[in-house]
Amino acid sequence: MTLTLLYQDEHLVAVDKPPGLLVHRTQLAAGEDEAALQLLRDQLGRTVWPVHRLDRGTSGVLLFALSSEVASLLGAMFEQGRMDKRYLALVRGWPQADEGLIDHPLARDPELPSAGQTMLEAQTRWRVLQRLEWPVVTDPRFAATRVALLEAEPLQGRRHQIRRHLKHIAHPILGDATHGKGPLNRAVAVHLGMQRLWLHARELRLAHPVTGAPLQLQALPGPGWPG
Repeated sequence: MTLTLLYQDEHLVAVDKPPGLLVHRTQLAAGEDEAALQLLRDQLGRTVWPVHRLDRGTSGVLLFALSSEVASLLGAMFEQGRMDKRYLALVRGWPQADEGLIDHPLARDPELPSAGQTMLEAQTRWRVLQRLEWPVVTDPRFAATRVALLEAEPLQGRRHQIRRHLKHIAHPILGDATHGKGPLNRAVAVHLGMQRLWLHARELRLAHPVTGAPLQLQALPGPGWPG
């Protein structure tokens, strides 16, 4: 696999991560041979440093540093929220409003029960881009399924923040095996001809960590997304 480069200079590089690709190898997916970190390292012929993560199922803008010093600078920027992140999400149902702010603290580790964990501040802005009706039937009471295309802007970087927040407002992301419904996810996969988490990191805006120049990194959504 060759990764699509969105931006590169002497300090950093951004790629368009396809859905289903790990950012880096982990013990939890020990059988996986491919990960973005190793692919990009081999593609560029040099060491690269990951500075943030995308869920395996999420596609879109993924940023790497080309030195440990720049990695530290970018890591601090992500931790301090000094950049704007915009995502596309296809969700179940139509939100009643056209936009909103989800202000809901999240447990640090989403893989563990929330009780007893530190709860972290978390806010996500969202707005509706399209309301759609698909001929997908999972309940005999309804002849179609309502779906919304949202833009989501997480104000922090908590693990699975957008997925957990959209589940909290009863509009889980389609294809989310953890927070969605299996029959609907399977029916949507048949309808669209592919199985994936329908979450895409569309845009990342930041000041260049070395030069201070504004950077606007964008990745177009791939097949299956509404036009």
